[in-house]
Amino acid sequence: MVATIHENPVINPYDGSVVGHVPEFSEQDVRDAIGRAAAAAPMMAAMPAHQRGSILNKAASIIASQVEEIAKIMARENGKPMKYARGEAMRAVDTFNFAADEARRLHGETIPLDASTGGVGKIGYYMRVPVGVIAAITPFNFPLNLSVHKLAPAIAAGCPVVMKPAPFTPMTVIKLAEIMREAGLPDGAFEVITGGADVGTWLTADPRISMISFTGSPAVAHHISKAAGLRRLVLELGGNAATIVDEDANIDVAVNRTVMGSFSYSGQVCISVQRLFIHHKKYDEFRSKFLAATEKLTMGDPLSDSTDIGPLINDAAAERIDAWIKEAVNQGATIAIGGTREGRMYKPTVLENVKPDMQIMCAEAFGPLVNFVPFDTFEDALRMADEGTFGLQAGVYTRDLNKAMLAIQKLNVGGVLINEVPTLRIDNMPYGGNRDSGVGREGPRFAIEEMTTLKMVVINMGI
Repeated sequence: MVATIHENPVINPYDGSVVGHVPEFSEQDVRDAIGRAAAAAPMMAAMPAHQRGSILNKAASIIASQVEEIAKIMARENGKPMKYARGEAMRAVDTFNFAADEARRLHGETIPLDASTGGVGKIGYYMRVPVGVIAAITPFNFPLNLSVHKLAPAIAAGCPVVMKPAPFTPMTVIKLAEIMREAGLPDGAFEVITGGADVGTWLTADPRISMISFTGSPAVAHHISKAAGLRRLVLELGGNAATIVDEDANIDVAVNRTVMGSFSYSGQVCISVQRLFIHHKKYDEFRSKFLAATEKLTMGDPLSDSTDIGPLINDAAAERIDAWIKEAVNQGATIAIGGTREGRMYKPTVLENVKPDMQIMCAEAFGPLVNFVPFDTFEDALRMADEGTFGLQAGVYTRDLNKAMLAIQKLNVGGVLINEVPTLRIDNMPYGGNRDSGVGREGPRFAIEEMTTLKMVVINMGI
């Protein structure tokens, strides 16, 4: 029973309507949820791999059968256009199935101990065992798939999860909990707690939590890391992703992908294209085609299939983006397109004549804006792309293999995408950032490694 402090409304960011209410958990509620998860930990650790895999596959099947319903929940609570919300639901199907595959091949290794004189007559091996209860804190921008990226590997590893969704988007995660019950996940193995910052603080401070997996801002991550102490952490934080368009790039392909990468879900993506470095010989052509493609984007109701751009998550987000753009203009930047808002709707915006120290260049915008910067040499572009404190993903458009390999070598980021935008995340690949963009890696196989620890075994056969 939840001893609710009060109930919080969930607001549709497009029209301001209330789409639901969820409880604000009390400190005792949080403790009780962690207690249920801790009680389920031995059962989850002992669950056979085939059973974990079957539960994950079943969850994937349920989501696949309910894509439209789940997409509408997301569209209503976070303003994501239906075309993208459906895509997120189908990605979650893949993520569950990838995790199911990994659950069935989780393994250790047998070591030849007679490589040392003290090991003669002994057998040694190691295996992966679950770390225990996982605290998962998830963001509003991908409320389903990013939650699944924490939950599915944890189940595959044999770890129960206590998840706190973003206050703006709890309904999707509550739906996910219903799906997991239907899939056969035991009681206590997945607990959802709702509320604000205090709920997250109580969750991460509890000593029964063995690991914290967080996706969100670097500022919050610093507080979490202090509370974590010696416990394990995976932090997927911010970025201001750069994309380089070299002189030999296929401009039409680059334009098509970078428009999407800059403005899909109103730029509220950690790997949204925020800085575009364009070779000066191709700048005018790229600019003309990019602006023309941007003009064709349709803003409107996220529930409409014709909508490309929906609202920002709340008024504060729209006001911040507007303030940042005005600040940049006051500092000498110019607006090529966009730069206006109507409520939470902000027109896709391209800025030129920007400087590296402007806030829109060196901080994470998390909004529908992209900065155009011309360059002379590929080395200049690499240097500018690598400036700053973030290092999540970067994109490079070039047909020169040597330049592509140089970018892979030089860019200090968690992922380099050649002839693709950094906004692309491949769900079965490692995902995470360097520097202020995070610690650890997600992706089912790699998250399972984070959520398990190695146990070494030696058997003396001579006794």
